Amino acid sequence: MRSISFPLLLIVGGNVLYQVSQKSMPKTANPLLTMLLAYAVSMTICAVAAAILPAGPGLVESIRTANWAVVALGAGIAMVEIGYLTAYRLGWKISVLPVLSSVVVALLLIPVGLLLFHEHVTLRSLLGIALCIGGLVLLHR
Repeated sequence: MRSISFPLLLIVGGNVLYQVSQKSMPKTANPLLTMLLAYAVSMTICAVAAAILPAGPGLVESIRTANWAVVALGAGIAMVEIGYLTAYRLGWKISVLPVLSSVVVALLLIPVGLLLFHEHVTLRSLLGIALCIGGLVLLHR
C-alpha cells in the first residue's frame, strides 16, 4: 500500500468513479443536497479509514493545526462538485469535460507553481505545455 504507484491508482480510479457518478446523477435531484449526501458518504469513509489506518496526529491536533488552506480546500471542493454536476446537466460530454478542465487547471497552475512554490519549468515541461495547448485547440474545434 506504500508503493509509489498506489496514490496515482487511487487518483485515477477515484476520478473515473467520480466522473461516471457525476454524469449519472438524476437530473431532478437538488444538486446541493446531492453533494451534501455524497460528502456524508465521503466523511464516513474517511472516519472509518482514519480509525483503521492512523496516518498521523489525531483529530484534536489536526483541528488545532488547521489553517486557511482547510477552509479554501472545502470551498474549492464545493466549487468543483457543483461545477461538474451543472456542466453535465447542461450537456457537456464525459469524454471532453474532464480533459478540458484538467488541462486548463494545469495551465493556470504553472504560474502559481513558479511564483508561490518556486518550482522550475524545464524544456520538457514547456513541450508538455505546448502539447496541452494544442490539445485544447483540437478539443475546441
